[in-house]
Amino acid sequence: MTTILDIADVARLTGLSPRALRFYEARGLVTPLRTASARRLYDAAALERLHQVVALKRAGLSLARIKQLFDRRAIDLRALIVAQLDQVTEQAQALADIRTILATTLSRIDRGEPIDAATFCSLIRSGEATMEHPMKAVVDRYFSTDDKAEWAKTAAPAYEGMDYAASQAQWRTLSDTIEAALPLDPAGAEAQAFLDQWFALLQPFTAVATPQMWNGVAQMYAEMPKWEKEADPGFSYTVWQFIASATKARRDAGGTIDGPAWMGGDR
Repeated sequence: MTTILDIADVARLTGLSPRALRFYEARGLVTPLRTASARRLYDAAALERLHQVVALKRAGLSLARIKQLFDRRAIDLRALIVAQLDQVTEQAQALADIRTILATTLSRIDRGEPIDAATFCSLIRSGEATMEHPMKAVVDRYFSTDDKAEWAKTAAPAYEGMDYAASQAQWRTLSDTIEAALPLDPAGAEAQAFLDQWFALLQPFTAVATPQMWNGVAQMYAEMPKWEKEADPGFSYTVWQFIASATKARRDAGGTIDGPAWMGGDR
């Protein structure tokens, strides 16, 4: 015997409210049976259809897309899934960004800093500006969500209020000047003067960077030829290699560098 359920039983089995069931019916996603008194009854096929609707909605598909699938109209399922994956990835990144902002604020509270509503809003705006940094897409590739949360606790406060456009312009000016002067003896006076300017711009990072952060940055810039057409860090790979050589030259000469060992520094 075929099991027939009323709307209350179906709501209990699917987790959908009676209102949602009626809405899905109006959208043509399910067609319940009707008694002479117009009471809705659902057979096994209708119940299975509702379970499919719930599953597809959980995957993020819109009701219009679900209806298109059910109606077997022409649809590129692969393209649909790829688009859905892109959307889910964007949503996941948005959540990760929110987590970073909250972690930054929590770390300041834990340090005993007074955080009121106005300060919290300022931190949110600062965090959003950081996340719009031109290197964000590349950074996301090399640093995990946990890495960025750690960054929020230790380093991000040093960048609060930074004008990224102005900072980018400073890096670009220095990079262009260095590149125009190449080739240079890494140990020479001109090269070492450029090195001083470089680390002056880098000071907000060197002041707070952990070894893990330095290692992540090292890997990212070592692979710069793979992504330099996607994002502009403000300097070229040629300049990056020159700076690495100049820092090593200073260290070999007995000088000190407030930087990582892999660049010839002392951290």
